[in-house]
Amino acid sequence: MGMGIGMGLNLLLLVAMVATNILSLYHLSSIRNNSPPPPQTLDPAGADVPDNLLQQLHTIRATIAHLPRLRSPSSPSSISPPATATPPELLLYSHIGPIASACSDYPALLHRYMNYPPFAPCPRDLHSVAEPLLLRGCHPLPRRRCFSPTTPKPLSPSSLPSDPFPLSLPDAAVLWPPAAPCRSFSCLPASLGFDPKTEASRFLSAKSVLDLPLPQLLSLARSAGTAPIRLVLDVGGGTGTLAARLRLLTNATVLTTTMNLGAPYSEAAALRGVVPLHAPLQQRFPVQDGVLDLVRTGHAVNRWIPAPALEFLLYDADRVLRTGGFLWVDHFFCKGPDLDAVYAPLIGRLGYKIIKWAVGNKTDAGGRHYGEVYLTALLQKPRPAKA
Repeated sequence: MGMGIGMGLNLLLLVAMVATNILSLYHLSSIRNNSPPPPQTLDPAGADVPDNLLQQLHTIRATIAHLPRLRSPSSPSSISPPATATPPELLLYSHIGPIASACSDYPALLHRYMNYPPFAPCPRDLHSVAEPLLLRGCHPLPRRRCFSPTTPKPLSPSSLPSDPFPLSLPDAAVLWPPAAPCRSFSCLPASLGFDPKTEASRFLSAKSVLDLPLPQLLSLARSAGTAPIRLVLDVGGGTGTLAARLRLLTNATVLTTTMNLGAPYSEAAALRGVVPLHAPLQQRFPVQDGVLDLVRTGHAVNRWIPAPALEFLLYDADRVLRTGGFLWVDHFFCKGPDLDAVYAPLIGRLGYKIIKWAVGNKTDAGGRHYGEVYLTALLQKPRPAKA
C-alpha cells in the first residue's frame, strides 16, 4: 500500500516537471497547424537556435498538439466567460486542480501568453492575458527572455507620496493601456478605492454594526490577551487602504492580495507604500505557516465564490494564522437562507472563538433589499487540541 502511494507521488512529480518544461518553452511552439507561426527564436547576436533545443521543441510541439484532445468534454471550448448573472468584476473561474492542471483547458490563451519575441520587451497585454489565466486556475511560469514593460521615465523621489493618503496619486507611475477608457487616477470611480481623500476616513469609525473600526479591533485584540497585531494579510484589499491605515496606527506590516481587473489596483497600492500580491482568491497564500496575527477577507470574498474554493481559502487562512490570531470576515454577502444553511456552518467548522458576529441586510444605492445579507465576523484561532 505504502509503495503504491509512493509510486503515485513520484509519477505526479514527474508529470509536474514535464509540464513545467513545456510551459517555459511554450512561446517557441505552435498549438495547432493553422496557428500563426511563432516568431523566430534568435539570440541578441543573431545566432540560430542550437540543434539540441530544436530537437526538444519538436518533442514539445508533439505534446502540445495533444492538449486539446486531453481536455474534458465538459471543459469550456473558448476563452470567453460563460453566460452568468455574476457581476463581471467578481467573476472567478475557480478551477481547483493539482499542479496547474487547469492550464491544459485553455491552450489558446496559454499560447497568447507565451508567444512573444525573445530578448525584447514583453507584450503590453501582460495583465490582460495573465489575469484570465490566473482566474481560471492556471498559474503559468513567468515569461522568460523578455523584459517587463515599464514607464518611460523613472519617478523622482519627490513625486512619490510620503503619506499613504495623499491628495492625489501620480499618473506617470502607471503604464496605462493604450485602449484604456481611463488614463489617470482622477478618471477612476472613487468608490473603487482610487480617491485617497475618500479612503482616508475608512476603518476609523462605524456607520453600522457591520463595521469594525480599527481602534475597536485593536481594543478587542488587547482584551483577548494576545500579542500586538504586527503581521497581517488583507485578502482582496483593493488599493491597500487597510494596510496603509494599520501601518500608521501600529506600524504593522500588511500584505495585500489584489487583482487589477481593468484598473491599476496593484500600482495604486504600491504607490501608497503597500506591498501588493498579485494573486487570485483560489491561490495558496505565499506565507509561512502559523506566523500572522490577522487575516482579513474583504468585499471580493462573497457568495460568488464556489463553496469548495471558499473552504480552501478559510483553511489556508487558518494555516497562516498563529495561535490566538484573528480571522476578520468583513462584509461577506450572500442570500439570507444560505447564511444559516451553508456559510455559517462552513465558518463554524474552523472551531474559532466568536469575538464579533453581526448580520445586516444588503441593499442597493436606492435602499432596495433583494434578499441578501452582510456578515461581519471577528474570530480568534484557539489553541491546538492536545494529541
